Amino acid sequence: MARLRVGESVLRRKPIEKIDEKGPAGEVATQLTRTLGLWQLTAIGVGGIIGAGIFTLAGTVANGTAGPAVLLSFLIAGVASAAAAFSYAEFAGLIPKAGSAYTYGYAVLGELVGWFIGWDLLLEYTAIVAVVAIGISGYFSFLLGEMGLEVPKWMLGAPGTGDGHRVDLFAALLCLLVAYLLTLGIKNAARFETVVVVLKVLVVLLVIGVGVFHINTANYKPFFPFGVSGAFTGAATVFFAVFGYDAMSTAAEESKDAQHHMPKAILYSLGISMVLYVAACLVLTGMQSYKDIDPESGFSTAFKSVGLNRLADVIAVGAIIGILTVMFTFMLGVTRVWFSMSRDGLLPKWFAKTHPTRHVPTRVTWIVGAGAALIAGFLPIGEAAELTNIGILLAFVVVCIAVIVLRYKQPDLPRTFRTPGMPFVPALGVVFSIWLITFLQWQTWVRFVVWFLIGLVIYFGYSYRKSEMAKTPGTGTETG
Repeated sequence: MARLRVGESVLRRKPIEKIDEKGPAGEVATQLTRTLGLWQLTAIGVGGIIGAGIFTLAGTVANGTAGPAVLLSFLIAGVASAAAAFSYAEFAGLIPKAGSAYTYGYAVLGELVGWFIGWDLLLEYTAIVAVVAIGISGYFSFLLGEMGLEVPKWMLGAPGTGDGHRVDLFAALLCLLVAYLLTLGIKNAARFETVVVVLKVLVVLLVIGVGVFHINTANYKPFFPFGVSGAFTGAATVFFAVFGYDAMSTAAEESKDAQHHMPKAILYSLGISMVLYVAACLVLTGMQSYKDIDPESGFSTAFKSVGLNRLADVIAVGAIIGILTVMFTFMLGVTRVWFSMSRDGLLPKWFAKTHPTRHVPTRVTWIVGAGAALIAGFLPIGEAAELTNIGILLAFVVVCIAVIVLRYKQPDLPRTFRTPGMPFVPALGVVFSIWLITFLQWQTWVRFVVWFLIGLVIYFGYSYRKSEMAKTPGTGTETG
């Protein structure tokens, strides 16, 4: 009987028609406020996608992995991401609740799958915030050098990243700054994000508009210096830069009209970002030979190489601003996933309490901010980056499978957006995601397995007994 009860708990699903914005027993303390419009949501999505991808990863991949074919790397990653984006858009219109992939998996594939994805995203999103913060350091150092300023070496990087380095103080402080912004309330935070995203897009357009006049087509040859496989390997790396919309979808409960706005915001943000990525890659690899591109501050050094020093400084400032918005989006994502899991009883309810006037989960926000600051301050960017990607890719697999399952089990549910090409498009998302996972290093798998095992201990030791679904009569394995 005990085994039967455990089996029922891990398979029980949250009925979709019962998913709303209210917490247990309608508790005000666990509710979020709906204030975000379509373009604010789109700005959050663009803020999460454009940043490290253009300002850091494009140069890194072009220099050492793909050469000018970095353009194809982004296109391949974009196709894989778009297949999943359609699935996210369908769910976002159907289930206007915080939690994104965690909530979708819980509702369709069962509690254990939901827990597995949610637990994984807690680490992945936090690590992404840290990685992006570290990524700013290259442009920060570039600016300091241009200004002739010197700061103590101990504060310029994590131990082992350079002579005298003890902590990446700037990256750590940025994590805490973003946490502070998010605690001000979603309306104020989103207003700040929208303004900064507009500035970032203007900088990217400036880069493209000026850089196109300094393209030397000879730099595009050879187009595949590392072979065609280099472009595919590069796709696995830059995929990190094309999935910010999934973190944005965690803000569904804070959207004024989530069922209609969320699907549009997901697709708009990915479409806008991919156009800018492709154009920026053409400019970067056309201005400078891939061999000479600086992996850390590619665009700034490229413009400096053609004598545009002042513009190089502007780009460096824009890069710092742009990367800040990525941190904002993913910290928003991890706090909303954590909030949702706690409100559902899978983690202690203490974490689901929101601020009495700002109606945001300040407790988890500060915890995430401190955790990201520790990772950013004391881990090299390579080690921190190994904590990312695998969880996002697995979340994509779950969401794409879930949208197929739900379409066939409950075809008549009111959907404001329907994934085209069913079931082939979401199946393509599954195949692409699994394929990209094969490019990840074995150390990534080791860290993932350790984190997963810790999660299993917590789930069976606490979550399956404390779950709100365990307290609700008649919640077996039904899908709705």
